[in-house]
Amino acid sequence: MKDSFFTFLFFYGLVLALFTHCTPREKFDLIISGGIVIDGTGEKGFPADVGITGDQITAIGDLKNREATRVIAAAGMVVSPGFIDMHTHLEPLFNLPLCESHARQGVTTALGGPDGGGPWPFGAYLDSAQNAGIGINVAYLVGHNTVRRNIMGLDDRQPTDEELEEMKSQIVTGMKEGAFGISTGLKYLPGTFSEIDEVISLSKVASQHGGIYTSHLREEGLGLLAGVKEAISIAREANIPVVLTHHKAIGVKMWGASSKTLAMVDSARNLGLDIMIDQYPYAASHTGIAILIPSWALEGGNQKFTTRCNNPVLRDSIKAGIIFNILNDRGGSDLHRVQFSRVSWQEELEGKTLHDWAEMEGLEPTVENGADLVIRAQLNGGLSAIYHAMDEADVENIMKHPMTMTGSDGALSRPGNGHPHPRAYGTFPRVLGHYVREKNIMTLETAIHKMTGLSAQRLGLSNRGIIKENVKADIVVFDPKTIKDKSTFENPHQYPEGIHYVIINGTFAVDEGNFTKKGKGEVLRGPAFVK
Repeated sequence: MKDSFFTFLFFYGLVLALFTHCTPREKFDLIISGGIVIDGTGEKGFPADVGITGDQITAIGDLKNREATRVIAAAGMVVSPGFIDMHTHLEPLFNLPLCESHARQGVTTALGGPDGGGPWPFGAYLDSAQNAGIGINVAYLVGHNTVRRNIMGLDDRQPTDEELEEMKSQIVTGMKEGAFGISTGLKYLPGTFSEIDEVISLSKVASQHGGIYTSHLREEGLGLLAGVKEAISIAREANIPVVLTHHKAIGVKMWGASSKTLAMVDSARNLGLDIMIDQYPYAASHTGIAILIPSWALEGGNQKFTTRCNNPVLRDSIKAGIIFNILNDRGGSDLHRVQFSRVSWQEELEGKTLHDWAEMEGLEPTVENGADLVIRAQLNGGLSAIYHAMDEADVENIMKHPMTMTGSDGALSRPGNGHPHPRAYGTFPRVLGHYVREKNIMTLETAIHKMTGLSAQRLGLSNRGIIKENVKADIVVFDPKTIKDKSTFENPHQYPEGIHYVIINGTFAVDEGNFTKKGKGEVLRGPAFVK
């Protein structure tokens, strides 16, 4: 009996060995060979090969004896998870579905619908995006401003009980159709007319469906500290994770205030509140010219604004408010600091400043004349502008905070179209080149964690933002010695250097530095999505 047992083991082992020897090992679609893997966790990089099959990472380690349809030699390069942009203006998506300006800077996933401006109808929009042949992965937030406008227009008042219930219902609809949470733009119309109780009520609904809250604070200038306090209160009362989006300190009088706002974030986190930050790596913001106009003057839309401007008394009040904002807030106390980005009604102004425009009109470039031109711009339909009103020390201070993620706040852009903020082309390479390699304000591993793993955790994406087996093959291969942004405020339409490969769901979007037009992005759906 004993001999029979050992005979059985012998033959079983022989058959198993023969079967193992005769079964061919998996052939990968792609092997990235010889690079330094920085996996998105914040841990130190390590040498390893990465094997990809289909849209998945299927092996990490020594793969030199393994077969693949294609092998990339990545010696001297970093192999990183694809970058996740936590604040993206995806509004041009259907005109620019391949998202080249983002893919070329290593972005494989972008979160849209920020600042209260999510799309509507929500589910139909996401379905259309999936059918558009998008080049990167996209996710969306449902916008408070959008929902409020749907129900209340641009009225400066509080909602009735019935209206608030309608807004809640739309938040539920957005969450069930795939939103990752709610965004607010409390500096913009009509969100600026809301009170905190309204925002808390809607945020509770998003929280109940697993969502997050991202907020363009009510104020980022003189009222910055109150704006951060309000966001923290919403986190506490609605029991919702909060992101202070594109966090900054605007206006000369607020330079240095980041030390206080970051201390507020730390205190809130020590109390158990889930507060995080996203940020773009520039000392200039970008938004419409209406940011300089008192919100009360814009209530009801441009027709009512025109009527108010035709009233001399009201026009004087509007002008006084604009002068205040030029001196104390977004205007940075200097007409040179307001640079025009997109001016559909007078394209020759693009790239010029408010100071330049005054001189072109034969006006003395005073703050008073600048305010009159701001009114004229809004009466003409508005324009977008870059505001050079931040301090570099605050940018670096916020960037170093352990809870800060990277978000471009950039719109999808096409070379030659307008004069965009350089963040549309250079956000992620700028962090890795300028702030990591040149200024050494944090390690490469930390920077990559902030733009990959940390962001994926915030969004609950367990299969992206990290390099490990059996996750989606969203990967960037770049040269840490040469990666850099080239886009500037003077000449923004320039793609970055040093990014050799961008792989999205296993497909090359950038191959040997060339844009392939073959990216295979997906529309990602949030935690409450019901098919």
